[in-house]
Amino acid sequence: MQLALQQYRVNVFKVMAHPLRLQILELLCEGPKGVNELQSRLQSQGSTVSQHLGVLKAKHLVIGMKAGTRVVYSVQDPLLCDLLFMTKNMFNNQLMSVIDILDTGTHEQQGSDRKCKE
Repeated sequence: MQLALQQYRVNVFKVMAHPLRLQILELLCEGPKGVNELQSRLQSQGSTVSQHLGVLKAKHLVIGMKAGTRVVYSVQDPLLCDLLFMTKNMFNNQLMSVIDILDTGTHEQQGSDRKCKE
């Protein structure tokens, strides 16, 4: 069971490792969208968006539902949006740590500059 879980995680992260697929998922976390809207928001060709949607659909990360003559896509499991939100927060936390380190280094440098002048 543990091996199956690890393999599932690896597969999910591999699929999400492509920047355009991540952007598609982030947009779908806002709500269901058709290919044309995704294409417009991503400023990407429809065929490219469709190909990536196919990959996400094959891995059961998104679902497509017919709405008249078009297909509207949405995230299959809302927990995926939580995962994307958490990784965004992780990035922000790391960024804040780097900013704190840089601020501390700047303040220490300013303090040593003052000592040199005295």
